[in-house]
This record gives sequence, C-alpha cells and structure tokens, in this order.
Amino acid sequence: MTWSKCKIAISYQLLAVSFLLSGCGVYSFNGTNIDPTIRTISIATIQNNSPTGPSFLTQRFTEDLKDYFQRNTNLKQVPRDGDLQFEGNIVAYDFAPATVQQVNGVEQAGTNRLTIQVKIRFTNTKDDKQSFEQVFQNFDDYQANRNIATINSDPTAVRSTTDKIITDIFNKSVANW
Repeated sequence: MTWSKCKIAISYQLLAVSFLLSGCGVYSFNGTNIDPTIRTISIATIQNNSPTGPSFLTQRFTEDLKDYFQRNTNLKQVPRDGDLQFEGNIVAYDFAPATVQQVNGVEQAGTNRLTIQVKIRFTNTKDDKQSFEQVFQNFDDYQANRNIATINSDPTAVRSTTDKIITDIFNKSVANW
C-alpha cells in the first residue's frame, strides 16, 4: 500500500471514530450523557418520611447525593430551579430478618436485612422526556448479632445502602442506564 493510500485509510478511520463518539449525543468518559445546554442542578432536601429511619438520614442522604453529582459532573449546584432538579423523600427504612435458622429448636434470625426506599422526582427542564418519578430501593444484610441500634450508630453501615441508591439515581438521571 502506498503512503497516500495509508493516509486516506487513516483519515477515514479517524472520521469514523469521531462520528461514533458524536453520534450518540454528548458522551463523556465518566459515563454521563449530559446535554451541553444543561449547566445547573438543584437538589432539594430529601426528607425522611419513614417512621423508623434515623434522624440523621435526611441530611446525610441529601449531602451524599449532592456530593456524588459534584464529583461526577461539571454541573453547578444551585439552591433551586436548576436545569436538572431532584426532590423526593425516604419512604421506607426497614430492618427485618433475611434468613431464619434453628438454634436449639428455636427459630431465630440468621441474618438481618436493612432495606431503604427513596422516592425521587427528577425534572430535566431542557428535555421533559428524560424526567421521571421512581422509587429506588436497595439493601444490605448483617449478622444476626447486629441490631438496628448498632447499624444506625455505625457510620459506614447505612451509607453502604444509601450509596447504592445514589448510584442508581445518578445512572437513571444522567448516565441513561
């Protein structure tokens, strides 16, 4: 193959790659798919409406959600009326046996499961077709000797479950997964 044919082949390959990257909308290497006209985000306080959730859950979940978007996007956070808007509430915070085992003929919990549900209303002011309202749920299992008080007092335990929910919210809203 001559040098001029190689240059033409390379040019076509580069052109094809650029079409692939631009053909799917706005792509970034952090996995987001955010239109360049979207510049701001507002995240209202996610209230804890579950009767059994710990008092710190409202503030921690809201701040962790804001931090996640700040770390993973270039969007400017504004108090209200952002191009992307999040509001919602924690609707369930349940701690119940996940497995049952027999100990000396008595049934008792083998593991306990913490399940958290968060209802989120997401509004994309630039493209209403992207807006949604959905309940996100996740859980973690704990040994039977850990009760809800020890889980609530462990800073990493509850955060493990809420982090998974926050990732799901992020993926649904700006990663389009």
